Amino acid sequence: MTNLQQKLMVQHQLQLPLLGLSTATGMSALNAMNAGIDFIMILNSGKFRQMGRSSLAGYLPFINSNQQIQQIATQEILPVAPKAPCILGINATDPQLNFNSLLNFLRQHNLAGVVNYPTVSLIDGQFREGLTEAGITFEQELDFLQLAHQAQLLTVAFVTNSQEALAASSIPTDIICIHLGLTAGGRLGANRITSFENMIRTTQDICTKLEKARSTSLIMIYGGVLNNLTEVRYMYNLLPNLAGYIGGSTFERIIPEQTIMEQIKAFKHANVTTNDALTNQILQQEQPYVDPIVYIKEYITQHYSEPIYLADFAQTLHLSKNYLSSLFKQRTHQTFTNYLIEYRLNKAIELMHDSPQTLTNIAAMVGYADYAQFNKTFKKYFHLSPRTYQSRI
Repeated sequence: MTNLQQKLMVQHQLQLPLLGLSTATGMSALNAMNAGIDFIMILNSGKFRQMGRSSLAGYLPFINSNQQIQQIATQEILPVAPKAPCILGINATDPQLNFNSLLNFLRQHNLAGVVNYPTVSLIDGQFREGLTEAGITFEQELDFLQLAHQAQLLTVAFVTNSQEALAASSIPTDIICIHLGLTAGGRLGANRITSFENMIRTTQDICTKLEKARSTSLIMIYGGVLNNLTEVRYMYNLLPNLAGYIGGSTFERIIPEQTIMEQIKAFKHANVTTNDALTNQILQQEQPYVDPIVYIKEYITQHYSEPIYLADFAQTLHLSKNYLSSLFKQRTHQTFTNYLIEYRLNKAIELMHDSPQTLTNIAAMVGYADYAQFNKTFKKYFHLSPRTYQSRI
C-alpha cells in the first residue's frame, strides 16, 4: 500500500471527508495543495474547461488525450506543485496505449495513480452501441485498472451505475468515484440537467450495493448538478458510505465566473464598493448591482439560526416572491426551502461533531425552536433520528 493509499484510508477511518481537485492547470493545483487538498486528479477536460470550452471537448478527437495529459502533468502541474499526489486521467480504450511505457512515465515522475478518463461509461445511446460493436468497452477500462492495481498504483474508477461499481470493486480499485454526469452549473454547463433527487437515488443505490458486496473501495462523488459545497456537504451527511468529493468546475469555473463578474461590476460601478455589506447596499437603493441569490446565500450563512422567509427577501430586494423563488431554483437547482433546510441540518451535524451541546440546544442554534419539528425534518432527510445519528459519531 502506497503512502497516499494509507493516508486516504486513515482519514476515512477517522470520519474526515476526503477532497480531491480535478484540474489541468498549475495555479489551481498549487492553490489546492496550499489549502490542504488530499489529491490532484489531472483530467484533459479540465484543460478544455480552462480554455473556455465545454468539458465535452475531452471526448472529441481534437488531440490525443493520453499524450495531452502527460504533457499537462509535466509542463503545468509538477513544475509548480512537485510534491502533489497526482492521479492521471488515462483513456484506456486508446489502441496506441502501451501500459509498460505509461508505467515508466508514472514512476519517473512520481505520479501516484490513474483513473479511467475519458470513460465510455458517460456515453449512451446509439453511439455507445456502436462503440461496443467496435470492441471499445468499459471492460477495457477495467482491464487497465487491474494492471494498474497489480503495479501497486493508486486506482480510481469512474462509474455511473451499480453494475460498473461492483465490477470495479472486484479488482479492487482504491476509490470508486460515482460520476454523476457532466457539470450542469456555470456558463459552460451542459443543457441536460439530472435532478438532484435522481442524483441522490443513483448514489444511494451504488452505495447500498457496494456495502452488500462488502466492498473495500472508498466511495467518492464527482460532477452532476453539485454547484456548491453546501450541496456536497448535504450528500456527505445523508449518505454515510461516502468518503468524500472530487470537484472540478465547482472550484475552477463556477466560483471564478461569479468572482470575475462581481469584480467587474464593482469596478465599473465604484460606488458599490464604498460599503461591502450587502444589506446596506440594498437599503441604499444599490440593488441593481447586487446579485439576489448571492445575497440570500450570504444572509443564510450569517443568520441561519434566525427565522428566515423568502417573502422578506422579496420585499427587501424589491422583487416578486414568485420571481425570486423561480430565480433561486433556476440558479441552485433546488427550492429556497430545501436549500435552507439542508444548510441548517448540515450545521446541526457539524455541531453534533464539535459541540457538547444537547440536541435541543443544537436544534435551537440552527433555527428550530421546536425540537419536535427539528426531529421530524432530520428524520425526513437522513432517514434516522438526530439521537440515533449522534450515537454513531
